[in-house]
Amino acid sequence: MRILLISGIFPPDIGGPATYVPQIAHGLTERGHEVQVITLSDRKSDNDDYPFRVIRLSRGMFKPWRILHTVWTIWRVGRWADVLFVNGLALESVLANIFLGKPLVMKVVGDLAWERATNWGRVDDNFEVFQQRRYGLRVELLKALRSWWTRQAHRLIVPSQYLARWVRKWGVSEDRIVVIYNAVELINNIEPVWVPLSTPIKLVTVVRLVPWKGVDGILRALTEIPEAGLIVIGDGPERPRLETLAQSLGVQDRVYFAGTRNREETLAWMAACDVFVLNSTYEGLPHVVLEAMALGLPVVATAVGGTPEVVKDGKTGVLISTHDYALDSVLSGLISDSTWRSPSRKAKIQKLIEQEFSIVKMIEETEAVIQQVVDGRLYG
Repeated sequence: MRILLISGIFPPDIGGPATYVPQIAHGLTERGHEVQVITLSDRKSDNDDYPFRVIRLSRGMFKPWRILHTVWTIWRVGRWADVLFVNGLALESVLANIFLGKPLVMKVVGDLAWERATNWGRVDDNFEVFQQRRYGLRVELLKALRSWWTRQAHRLIVPSQYLARWVRKWGVSEDRIVVIYNAVELINNIEPVWVPLSTPIKLVTVVRLVPWKGVDGILRALTEIPEAGLIVIGDGPERPRLETLAQSLGVQDRVYFAGTRNREETLAWMAACDVFVLNSTYEGLPHVVLEAMALGLPVVATAVGGTPEVVKDGKTGVLISTHDYALDSVLSGLISDSTWRSPSRKAKIQKLIEQEFSIVKMIEETEAVIQQVVDGRLYG
């Protein structure tokens, strides 16, 4: 097959899609398919060292022009393709496909309408409340637009049963939705870096710094755990507020904001830490949790979205409820129990990843869906 992969982010960006897209593109290429990738980028180059072509469109363009340019590029390259596999830029892809008429498979990892409305400051509700409430005209139009472009896909791949349930409420029939879990390779050859914390226990979180990621809650928990420090990897609009909060709580000497790092750097920082923490109020299925587990790190995470489908409570980590908030006590308990950080526990965590979240399995299942759509068995 000739497969056009479309994504809003790609390395050196970090994040779930930036990890997944090159991963799946490599896998499909190795299976004999021709792959091209269209992505937004902060640097203009199509000379990447990949076994497939990467077409980078400037993220910094004036937005209306960027949208038109993206639609035109997808249409131009899409004429070559047998199928579009959309992992971002969904609106642009669907608009281009009105003229292309190609089979289209879309991966949905969250609700862009909710994220945009939250970032605009028009919505304070969490993901689930947002799905059920009505808002002003601008937000409702955004929700309708998201539902429309989602329904244009011939098949939707989602990374969790949790997200599949909500996508059905957007008007997508159940027989068009396929759950394929994200995957990750075991990570044993990462050399930990020196981290600028002197605390005996080092916590790490890797997130975009937006309100629903709950980094402020981790900072408050630190006030009750003097033996722990925190590495925050990632950037975003919340960073100035979080830095100010760390100072007001008196924990600024035990918190290091590492900013955005590439994947290799991120893994090296994570490998230097003892516990991974994810305190978000929403997740589709957090790829970074899989990476933490692949490193053998125990995970403390809120039991939201698809996270409980990844973290096995009491085996690979500890799940907490956002309604019965006890992050500081859970972290203290896990820190005091050294068996969580023992080599044998690390091996058990990595074995679970190898068994349940295999890259080979993910690629095979994804290839099967794409092939069936191209063959017409899942078309229409």
